[in-house]
Amino acid sequence: MTDKELKKLSRYELLEMLLEQSKEVQRLKEELKKANALLEERQILIHNAGSIAEASLKLNGVFEAAQKAADQYLENIKQINNLCACSEKESEPEAME
Repeated sequence: MTDKELKKLSRYELLEMLLEQSKEVQRLKEELKKANALLEERQILIHNAGSIAEASLKLNGVFEAAQKAADQYLENIKQINNLCACSEKESEPEAME
């Protein structure tokens, strides 16, 4: 609206326009507030996703260490079994005599 058109409006019309603008500003403030809340929520989700990824990597390290320990345990059991088998073989001829 041009300045000439605004000057031709009555006070009542100007007040109505002002009231409508005020309502529009209030509506936009509410919309902005909701958009900011959604943005903050997404930022929290992104931050938590990073934390979850870090935790997952740390857990992978724990699982790798546990797997190595289990592999070492099984290897030790195999060696003990081999030693026992060798000892039995060596003692068998003596028992038969």
